[in-house]
Amino acid sequence: MVLNNLNYPLDFKFKITTLASDFNITDKNGNYVAYVRQKMFKLKEDVIVFNDESKSKELFRIKANQWIDFNASYSLTEIATGRNFGRMARKGMRSIWKASYDILDANDQPKFKIQEDNAWVRFFDGMVGEIPLVGAFTGYFLNPSYTVTGLDGKEYFKLKKMPSFFGRRFQLDRLIDIDDEEESLVILSLLMMTLLERARG
Repeated sequence: MVLNNLNYPLDFKFKITTLASDFNITDKNGNYVAYVRQKMFKLKEDVIVFNDESKSKELFRIKANQWIDFNASYSLTEIATGRNFGRMARKGMRSIWKASYDILDANDQPKFKIQEDNAWVRFFDGMVGEIPLVGAFTGYFLNPSYTVTGLDGKEYFKLKKMPSFFGRRFQLDRLIDIDDEEESLVILSLLMMTLLERARG
């Protein structure tokens, strides 16, 4: 199975009624694309992608390869077949200041990069977010964005945090058409990155 024939932009909307980091993914028409749940109380990140909020069908699994996440990578697997789509790898020291990830295919070959567009947005979000009352409004005016580029340097996707309380909404746009399997690889990587970056503030 691949995530294809999607009507962009896609909306990622986190639920604030659960302790877990759950979020819905819908297309521009409001139709479900997936429901993402991160398992709680795990030393390693363990994320399941379901068909929708009913959680009646598990589509994909994303698992960290180590419990210390400094240089962690995350395997992307289709549940029905056990097929490995590839993995997303954090870029270690470079990710401290500015989010940076590599996306690798099933043969462990680099295919894409995810880069945070402006590190200063994160910096000021972290500072202002600690100020009582004022910090609650940072989700309305400090919103980072991320760009997915290919090895050819072309920009393929753009993910933006949208104005909202508690950083609840993100929007994903595709800039260039790509192969269905590569599209699924990128989207699954961005799901995991969104969870990681949202947790970092």
